Amino acid sequence: MISHREIPMMWQNMLQKKIFLVLVVICTVSLLLHHGGHFNWTMETFPLGCPTLHSHRAPGLKPKHTNIVFLKTHKTASTTTQNLLFRFAESNNLTVALPVQTCSHQFCYPLTFTSQFVHPHTLPANMITNHMRFNKTALKHLMPNDTIYITILREPSSMFESLFTYYSNHCQSFKRVPNGSLEAFLEEPSRYYRPEEKESMYARNTLTFDLGGDKDRPATDALYAQAFTAEVEQVFSLVMISEYFDESLVLLRHLLSWDLDDILYVKLNMRTASSKKSLTQGLPAKIRAWNSIDAYLYDHFNATLWRKLSALGLACVAREVKLLRQSQEKLMRSCFGGQIPLLRSAAEIKNKDLRPWQPSDKVDIVGYDLPVNISHEAQELCLKYIMPEISYTRMLLRSQSLRHRRNYQTRTPQKSRTTIPRHSQVHRSQPSSTDAQGPASGTGSKATGAG
Repeated sequence: MISHREIPMMWQNMLQKKIFLVLVVICTVSLLLHHGGHFNWTMETFPLGCPTLHSHRAPGLKPKHTNIVFLKTHKTASTTTQNLLFRFAESNNLTVALPVQTCSHQFCYPLTFTSQFVHPHTLPANMITNHMRFNKTALKHLMPNDTIYITILREPSSMFESLFTYYSNHCQSFKRVPNGSLEAFLEEPSRYYRPEEKESMYARNTLTFDLGGDKDRPATDALYAQAFTAEVEQVFSLVMISEYFDESLVLLRHLLSWDLDDILYVKLNMRTASSKKSLTQGLPAKIRAWNSIDAYLYDHFNATLWRKLSALGLACVAREVKLLRQSQEKLMRSCFGGQIPLLRSAAEIKNKDLRPWQPSDKVDIVGYDLPVNISHEAQELCLKYIMPEISYTRMLLRSQSLRHRRNYQTRTPQKSRTTIPRHSQVHRSQPSSTDAQGPASGTGSKATGAG
C-alpha cells in the first residue's frame, strides 16, 4: 500500500512530466513556424507509421539480401529489372551466374534450364537473371538455401501484341499470317500455330512456358491453371506486375531490405509508337482466351500484388513511389546534362555498346546516348543505367572471368579446397576453381526476349 507521504511525491513527478511535455510541444511548434519548409519535407518523406526510406545504408539496419533468382519473362519490363539487379550485383561485388558462350546471352532458351548452361567462371553465384525456362530443381541445387525468387508478369493483351510485333520475323506461327495481321491470327490461331516448333512459345501462353508450365494445356482445363498458379506462388516470394512497376519495386525494396538508390532505373528496350499496334474492340478478349493460363496467372498475381501493397499501407507506398520518381528525375538530369534525355534509334547512338538489339525492320527499339559534356564520374555511373542486356551480359562475363582467373592464380592448394560459404549479406563472392561441362546441345534464340 502506498503511504500518505509517497502521494505528494507521485503528484510532483506527474506534474514534472506534464511540464516537460508542454515544453516539447512549444518547441515543436516553434520549430515548425521557423523552419516550416524543411519540417514539412521531412514529415512527407518519413510519415508516421511508414517504414523509413533510406538513400544509403544506416548502421543497425537489417542487412541487404543478395541471393536472388529473377526469372526474366518476355516483354514485361524484365530488361529494366535485370539492369537494376546487374548494377546492384556490381556495386556490392556479387557474382551473377551467366550463360556459357554457346548459349549467347540466354541460358539456351527455350531449352529447360540446367546448371550445364552456366559459365563456370560465374560460380558460385549470388544472383541469376538472364532468360531461361524455369527449372526449380536445378536452381535449388545451384543457388544458396536462402535465395529469394522473383519474377514479373504483364497483362496478356498488351503483352501478346508486343510479342506478335517483336517476333514477327522469328516465330513461324506469326510469319504464316497474311500481311502480319494480328486480327487474322486471332480469328483462327490454330490455323497458324504449331506447338512443336522451336519458337512456338512466343505465340501462346509465353509466361506459362517461361515459368516451366505447359503452354498448350487446353483452356477448358481450369484445374491445371489453378494448380500451376499455386505452384508458382509457393516458389516466388514476389511476382511483380509491369503495369505497376514502381509499386512493385517498393515491395521488392522491402522484401530485400534495400535502399532507394538500389531501385533507381532507366526504362530500357522500348519500342517507338509507330512499332506498336492498337488493339481494336474485341481483340483483348480473344487474346486472353487464346492465352488463358497466362490470363489466369496475371489476374491472380495482380490481385496478390495489391493485397501486399495494402498490407504495407497504400499511403506509404504512394510516398515511396513519389520519392523514387523524384530521385529518378534527378538521376536523369545529372546523366544527360540537365535535360530530359531524348530516345534515339540504334543508328543514331554513337556508342556501339549502347545500341539496343533490333528484332526486325518492322520494329524500332530505341535507346540512349550519353552527352559528351558530362563529367567522367557521371559517365561511369550513367553508362550502366542505359546499357542494353546483351552488352551488359558480355561486360559482366569479362569482368567476372578476369576475377576468376586472378583468384585462381593466387589461391593456394589448401585454400582451393575450402568450401566457400553462401549467405544473404553483402559480401565478396569468390568464383569456384572447378570447371563445369558446357551444354550438351542447343543454342539460344537470336532474339533478345527483353522486357
